Amino acid sequence: MFYEKTKKIAMCIEYDGSNYYGWQRQEKIATVQETIEKAISKIANHSVNVFCAGRTDTGVHSTGQIIHFETNANRNISAWTKGVNSNLPNSISVLWVKNVSNKFHARFSAVARRYRYIIYNYSMRPAILNNGLTHCYYPLNIQTMQYSSRCLLGEHDFSAFCGSPCQSINFKRNIIHLNIIRLGYYVIIDIKANAFLYHMVRNIVGNLIDIGIGKKPSSWMRILLLSKNRTFGCSTAKAKGLYLVEVEYPAYFCLPRVSIGPLFLQNIKKMY
Repeated sequence: MFYEKTKKIAMCIEYDGSNYYGWQRQEKIATVQETIEKAISKIANHSVNVFCAGRTDTGVHSTGQIIHFETNANRNISAWTKGVNSNLPNSISVLWVKNVSNKFHARFSAVARRYRYIIYNYSMRPAILNNGLTHCYYPLNIQTMQYSSRCLLGEHDFSAFCGSPCQSINFKRNIIHLNIIRLGYYVIIDIKANAFLYHMVRNIVGNLIDIGIGKKPSSWMRILLLSKNRTFGCSTAKAKGLYLVEVEYPAYFCLPRVSIGPLFLQNIKKMY
């Protein structure tokens, strides 16, 4: 085996979070981080610690999680992709690998994150893709949901949408876009921000669902935002409908781009 000086490698990871207790490594329970670290360590032939762009919760999925790690092992790109994938379960996959500069950090170099929340809006529950969707059997008025969400755009104090416990001391975040579309029985909430608070996306979605079914008025989102009080909010949306789909970095890192997931939505769009 040949060695060279320590280098930094970035990867894009896709995973089904259904069978994992979130991203972060924990004792005696399966997590995405630990599973990936073990697979990479086998190819590197030494213990590896990985850092991610965003720590997803239990049951949350990703089609565009970005990680980085350091190694002195001399491997080609094929070894890092096919080799690591051969040591991963079917629920996790490496999409691309790139050598990056020492200035790159998966979390701190990121300038924006994008999530998609997928709702199956039909009177009967789904059997297919059940772990990748949230079911809402009441009809959702997406026009009302979109109108009510406009007040969230831009920089605001999102204390009212922060889950407990939250370790953040600054509750200001900048939402770049928040789009809600319907594709047949599927309702997709697409949200991008510079960063997110703990459970922020799921709390926004939970309130949007209540607005969409008429349980709350269209003015509710603004009232909640200005209250800065999480206890006024509706229930947190389930984890299984949430996907981290893209992480944005400065162009000078020249990272590859992949199609915004989840992939089954690409096929649905062709039908409508």
